[in-house]
Amino acid sequence: MKKSFLSLILIFTLTTFSLSADEGMWMLHLLKQQKYPEMKKLGLKLRDYDIYNPNGTSIKDAVVQFGGGCTGEVISSQGLVLTNHHCGYGQIQNHSTLEHNYLENGFWAMTKTEELPNPGLTVTFIDKVEEVTDYVKNCLERDKALDKDGILFLSPAYLKSIAKERVGKEFLENNAGADVEIKPFFDGNQYFMFIKKIYSDIRLVGAPPSSIGKFGADTDNWMWPRHTGDFSLFRIYADKNGNPAPYSPDNVPLKPKRWLTVSTQGANENDFVMILGFPGTTYKFYTSWEVAERRDIDNRVRINMRRVRQEALLNEMLADPQVNIQYASKYTGSTNAYKSAIGSNWAIDKRNFVMAKKRQQERLIGWAKKKNKTQFLAALDT
Repeated sequence: MKKSFLSLILIFTLTTFSLSADEGMWMLHLLKQQKYPEMKKLGLKLRDYDIYNPNGTSIKDAVVQFGGGCTGEVISSQGLVLTNHHCGYGQIQNHSTLEHNYLENGFWAMTKTEELPNPGLTVTFIDKVEEVTDYVKNCLERDKALDKDGILFLSPAYLKSIAKERVGKEFLENNAGADVEIKPFFDGNQYFMFIKKIYSDIRLVGAPPSSIGKFGADTDNWMWPRHTGDFSLFRIYADKNGNPAPYSPDNVPLKPKRWLTVSTQGANENDFVMILGFPGTTYKFYTSWEVAERRDIDNRVRINMRRVRQEALLNEMLADPQVNIQYASKYTGSTNAYKSAIGSNWAIDKRNFVMAKKRQQERLIGWAKKKNKTQFLAALDT
């Protein structure tokens, strides 16, 4: 199970079956100059504005952020959203009781009136992405008297405040469900602003039993290939004008700008394949010191704490069927992080990743000295 920590980023991972995967994360609004020509060579048939078009409809309008960090896909003209079973797991648990154990038996709404509301759950559409690096730097210079600790450049609260300042109070008040956020990239060396529309009436439509949706459970988690029916279905509701609105029996299914069709044909050898969604974060640019810290401090603490927590949770869950339901999502999330940390440390050691990073740093230092690029030397000055 992969949780998404760095939200509001759209990515592509592309491959053809006859070639090795071209791995990486690319911002949609920069796709044309970054990766689009290569994607065309690999077999992409779409135009660049079919994928991202802030002034019209495009595929990005059918790909949503589900909850706080998962990806969902709008797959019908009636606002039906497909996401992972583990992404909807908390909502399935919330509706489960001993009499109606949807975790164990699954749930299917036969009519729209049977669909179940989920207070606190949201679905977010990205309307537009803008680079605002210069704007943020100007704001930081203007507000430097407030930055006593030197942390405003990464402060979510500060970046949120200047994002609202940039779009204006009137824009947010006159557009139902509108929100705006500035996110730092590369540790504050680049900034992007995301203009969003957030829907809060999201109803559970269907989910398979955990024997399908969570097949393999913690044993198979973080292992591949997987054989899990890892899906659940929800529906977005809006007011009668199609605007975001709190839950109401009077709300109607959203008529989205764009939805995806689901093919039953599957993929053929040499077909172009890409993934569009909201990813987890990347630690690709970690230094050797950061890798060692992640292994020896962060992950070690996480493993030891989660082990104790899981033992306590499991004992209570095994003793009481009702508690088993109530703790199901917490336990699953805890074991997910626990196994991830164990696997991460195993991979770091197996690949001798700290030494590999040191060799990268040595090459960078050699290049920087040769080219007299002192700023790169300063970046590695610990």
